[in-house]
Amino acid sequence: MGDGYVMDLSNRAFAELVRDELGIDIDSAKYASRGTSKANRLRSLWDQAEPGAVARVLRALWDHREQRGWTPGDLVEPRPSVVRARYMAVVDRLERQAGMSDLEALSQFAEGATLGELIEAINRDVAAGAHAAALDRLHTYSCKRFAHLLQDAGLECTREEPLHSRVGKHVKHLNATRQLRSMTLQILKNSVGVLQAFNDVRNNASFAHDNEIVDADEARLIVDSVLSVLRFVERVSNTG
Repeated sequence: MGDGYVMDLSNRAFAELVRDELGIDIDSAKYASRGTSKANRLRSLWDQAEPGAVARVLRALWDHREQRGWTPGDLVEPRPSVVRARYMAVVDRLERQAGMSDLEALSQFAEGATLGELIEAINRDVAAGAHAAALDRLHTYSCKRFAHLLQDAGLECTREEPLHSRVGKHVKHLNATRQLRSMTLQILKNSVGVLQAFNDVRNNASFAHDNEIVDADEARLIVDSVLSVLRFVERVSNTG
């Protein structure tokens, strides 16, 4: 941004992007401490804003870049996936600082851009406080994660098998291989029922279909409950 521009954004478009994400006026004197160009106002915002706010603007800028197919000077980047990974690593770090991201629970357990985009979408919704919007994607991620865990354990998992059945199989496998404490086993057994109910929420109260959506507080409780199970699974997987 050495020339003062921020990608191909006009003054108005840049101001609208920041306003949409943070509800602030980037053209106010408060953000002119480094200069009045778009780039300098953005730098001033970075100086003053909390990590979560910076992360939201950075994600919005990257979304604009991808939608427009924009690159610096219209150059063809030789390693676009590397550029994206480096950029998102900064965003993820900021979101972790703000307590908005849960990379410990949502791991990139297999190769593929689709899985990475799924994780980013969940984290983006959670970061924005839009937990209801994350429900459908979180269900998809959970199904994929437990299918992968069962595959690694040499256990069968069909495409049609519902989430709670996958979780139940994995809980039995964990108990057989690790001899879980009784309380841990009880919590995990209870989680099977929670995730069975999650199937209904996904189908009848999320954006998966034309549904009446779960209210914000309930959606956050559901997301937090599912993430707690996934977080435990990741810790156990990483310790063998």
